[in-house]
Amino acid sequence: MSLLKRIGRHPRVQAAAGYAFARYLGLVRLTNRFTTEPPDAHDRVGPLMPVIAAMWHGQHFLVHLARRPQDPTACLVSRSGDGELNAIALEHLGVRPIRGSGDRGRGRVREKGGAQAMRAMLRALAGGESVVMTADVPKIARRAGEGIVTLARLSGRPIVPVAVVTSRRKVFDSWDRAALGLPFGRGAIVIGDPVFVARDAGPDAIEAARRAVEAGLDGVHARAYTLIGASDPGGDLRAAPSGGGA
Repeated sequence: MSLLKRIGRHPRVQAAAGYAFARYLGLVRLTNRFTTEPPDAHDRVGPLMPVIAAMWHGQHFLVHLARRPQDPTACLVSRSGDGELNAIALEHLGVRPIRGSGDRGRGRVREKGGAQAMRAMLRALAGGESVVMTADVPKIARRAGEGIVTLARLSGRPIVPVAVVTSRRKVFDSWDRAALGLPFGRGAIVIGDPVFVARDAGPDAIEAARRAVEAGLDGVHARAYTLIGASDPGGDLRAAPSGGGA
């Protein structure tokens, strides 16, 4: 491991970077004029709380802006080095991180804490916390996996697709076409219709729910980018495996 990588993984360096990232996201929030659609989105979702808020990987940096301060929230964060920075930033933003990994699209969570994370998310939902998680199959952009559907089935809580985007942004050349919002522009928060999964859902119902989550996320992102007069930088991605890093 190079010296720079060792320095970057030092707890104090990560703590400082996570704090700085949280402050940066706060600047983005304060300097963009956000539109929420539908205007009564929180009134609609409020009675359903706690919910499972779904997001696409790479479009996740600003999702916390859709959260009301009074809503207790936890977020699934990977155990990677980047995940550590994100976890620290989330704590500063009032969101409790749950560390773990997602599934590969067959309803099975991976190693690296996946099973423990599923149990932790179920406990969070049972305790009244909403849970935020990416819906993508790991390293396959814009294809919803069964993990988020399994969480909904076991918890009895609905999945709500969410998109938060800004007119000024940095788009990275990554497997998920990640976009980081920039200050001093316009923003859009779009919240989709909830997807419910019955506790006794069979394979066909689970697949239907998975497709509904996928369509819902595509829909809220397309609409959010339309509201700011732009096109979704990841809109042309669909089930394209990549070996790139998270």
